[in-house]
Amino acid sequence: QEHLVQSGGGLAQAGGPLRLSCATSGLIFKLITMAWYRQTPGNQRELVAGIGRGDSTKYADSVKGRFIISRDGANNTLYLQMNSLRPEDTAVYYCNIGGTFVAGNYIPNSRFWGQGTQVTVSS
Repeated sequence: QEHLVQSGGGLAQAGGPLRLSCATSGLIFKLITMAWYRQTPGNQRELVAGIGRGDSTKYADSVKGRFIISRDGANNTLYLQMNSLRPEDTAVYYCNIGGTFVAGNYIPNSRFWGQGTQVTVSS
């Protein structure tokens, strides 16, 4: 069964960086559209960043200028570089591959989710 494997994350101090990775098979990676979500207890998952055809990107307003979504086709890996972290960035982060951009919004693919990675930012 094909799947997505996340790594990275953990504990960081406010103002510091962390990088998340999401590795998968080449077959899934060909789905082109990818995104990172995050979720805090009691809340729905929210889109953090998405990347589509031509490496076009979309970011949540709360992370613009601080986070960078990118991908490496040679390694079939999606990344989220998180800089200038804030305590409010604390959440479980999930990668998603194969969703659809509709009117600028990313609609996730229910089949291809990563297992989730905890990111905790201390003040």
